[in-house]
Amino acid sequence: MTVLAPLHFADAREAAALAAFLTRLVHYDRAAAVRLQAGGGALAVFGRPPSFEVLAIRTARLVDAVDLDVTVSAGELLDGIEESAGKAVVPDSVTGPPWTGVLPPRGGWEPVPGLPGVPELRGAVAAAVAEFRARDEELPEERRTRAERDALGREIWSRTLGATGLPLRAVHAAQSLGFLPPGEAPTALFASGPWLRLRTPYGSIALRTVPPISLGVAPR
Repeated sequence: MTVLAPLHFADAREAAALAAFLTRLVHYDRAAAVRLQAGGGALAVFGRPPSFEVLAIRTARLVDAVDLDVTVSAGELLDGIEESAGKAVVPDSVTGPPWTGVLPPRGGWEPVPGLPGVPELRGAVAAAVAEFRARDEELPEERRTRAERDALGREIWSRTLGATGLPLRAVHAAQSLGFLPPGEAPTALFASGPWLRLRTPYGSIALRTVPPISLGVAPR
């Protein structure tokens, strides 16, 4: 077993923000795993909240230029964060789920025009939630099944925002994970190959517009 040195954040608030992100991930999946990649004084934490079919990415600045690439339990990493001390103990690695082997590219991102502002993004999510509830209530009793509701959710959350190609589920994930702050914020959309990335000051949501040919073997 390899014992990794603790991660020391450049600011204690970075530790608190990462803890908040992990708390939300664990809320959706108590057995969630995250992949950590560190280099050049920066840490990227990748997670995949169930049902949204997207990757959530939270970054943090580190004191030291640590080189790290490991998949760990989100809950154990959360337990190892000392917010007041601004550090985190990295738990033992785990065999990651398939998605941990298919991450967004590090470069080649080009801006995608047409992304609405944060108030409009929040409004689109609220309208979709209201539509889902209204149509769900209209279903006759014999059709009010999990399969029917899942199909309804896929129809609504797969809709894209104008000509951007960004599905509503990505915006919903950003809001649910605390990446969309109240009021205006500098958000942007980027594309690289088959990937789209919604970036906000609080984190990013990435997704493939086409499925991978092969997931391969997930790293440890």
